[in-house]
Amino acid sequence: RLDPRDFVYPLFVTHGRNVRNEIPSMPGQFQLSVDQLPAEGRELRELNVPAVLLFGLPASKDPQGSEAYAPDGIVQHAVRTLKDADPDLSVICDVCLCEYTDHGHCGIVTRSGDIDNDATLELLAQTAVSQAVAGADIVAPSDMMDGHTAALRAALDENGHQATPIMAYAAKYASAFYGPFRVAAESAPAFGDRRGYQMDPANAE
Repeated sequence: RLDPRDFVYPLFVTHGRNVRNEIPSMPGQFQLSVDQLPAEGRELRELNVPAVLLFGLPASKDPQGSEAYAPDGIVQHAVRTLKDADPDLSVICDVCLCEYTDHGHCGIVTRSGDIDNDATLELLAQTAVSQAVAGADIVAPSDMMDGHTAALRAALDENGHQATPIMAYAAKYASAFYGPFRVAAESAPAFGDRRGYQMDPANAE
């Protein structure tokens, strides 16, 4: 059976106040400022939806996606606000850099235009730890870097968050399938594509 108690509701969080921007690619869904979140959480709880998944839209972007792991980043602020309003709401945080980088890729770009997998792992680990410190119940990597789960687990454990689960929820393919999400999260690549670190949908292996 399928029940609202099985659902996780995505929230796209942005800076400002009284912001409720409809997402063109997802009619009826919105980019919300943090002050809108407690009311959103109450409505979800009334519908018996127990959990949210947060995606952040930063105030500014840079090559390293630094707001993803900043203690006062948009997602970290959103986590604290939601948990203050309702400690029993399960708050899950997406762990990726694409929303935060000015080039729109999920990792650190080298001079040759490739993604530096290992350097990216360090920033993803910092992101997960900062989310756990803010009060996230679960961290959920979606970046498709090799070794990300082990890197997150090690960083969480080393920083006293041994009980914070890591949820695998996205196996990403290099395709246009994610177009609506990229509009919602403002995370489309500024150049090239993601075939270097996402999967080939034609490859059955």
